[in-house]
Amino acid sequence: MQFLGGEATRERLPFAALVGALRAMFEQGCELPPRQVLELAPAASDGVTSLVMPAWQRGGCYGVKVVNIAPGNAARGLPGLHSTYMLYDATTGVPLAWLDGDEITARRTAATSALAASWLARPDARRLAIIGAGRVARLLAEAHRVCRPIERVTVWARSPARATALVDELAGQGFVARTAQSIEDALVDADIVSCATLAREPIVHGKWLRAGSHLDLIGSFAPAMREADDDCFAGATIVVDSDDAATKSGDLIGPIARGVLDAGAIATLAELARGHRRGRSADDERTVFKSVGSALEDLAAAMLVHRGAAAMQ
Repeated sequence: MQFLGGEATRERLPFAALVGALRAMFEQGCELPPRQVLELAPAASDGVTSLVMPAWQRGGCYGVKVVNIAPGNAARGLPGLHSTYMLYDATTGVPLAWLDGDEITARRTAATSALAASWLARPDARRLAIIGAGRVARLLAEAHRVCRPIERVTVWARSPARATALVDELAGQGFVARTAQSIEDALVDADIVSCATLAREPIVHGKWLRAGSHLDLIGSFAPAMREADDDCFAGATIVVDSDDAATKSGDLIGPIARGVLDAGAIATLAELARGHRRGRSADDERTVFKSVGSALEDLAAAMLVHRGAAAMQ
């Protein structure tokens, strides 16, 4: 069995290959049971919540990601989230690899957004706005550049220091990058807006989005979280990465309940990958991708890591 830590896992997930692996997995599909939520101790006692996320392809690989969330770790000087990924042979049950789950999650999240943009963003999209400066936000420009000719990146974050640090990183990667004084300033000329925050109230407003722009929403993965207001969805083409996104994300639950958004009109990446639904159809069309995360994406990434590691042996 292979044991691959953070650096080794990251090295085997270049975005060009990862976007391709995700595209293939969304087209092929896999078995996706509901994730299991385990409360190791009551939340009031500062316990740990563990998420168990399985996925497999018959005759292929079986993977399980375990995500442990410990809110009390902040007081201990430790990260609040840790995850690991185990990959097995789905036919024999033989363990194949132990991988860094945090790297799997961050890189597949950014790559899934880039894959969505390959169908939803204008082909000539060159200007990217990033809202947030956390782990996933730092990967978004590099990932989107795989699918679109991104040249200019504008960053806004609640922490100006973190926004400046990200701009410096992006400049080192060859982007023309700047910080924005406000979210509205960041969005004024953006072709793609990628939002990766933990916001609980809308911070992106539809009136700030340009005609023909693509909005990528990553942060709202729970009902109590929201990054975009109703105007962001009105009249836009909406695509999600998971069939249950409409019941998981506060970004979708509210607009659907208020009649702003028709749940039946929402497409999935699997439908786009299989040619059952189409993405962008006009240059002035506004599009939205809502990501909530899927064990399918984890499995695609883990299989890519395993293949890369096996090839080096």
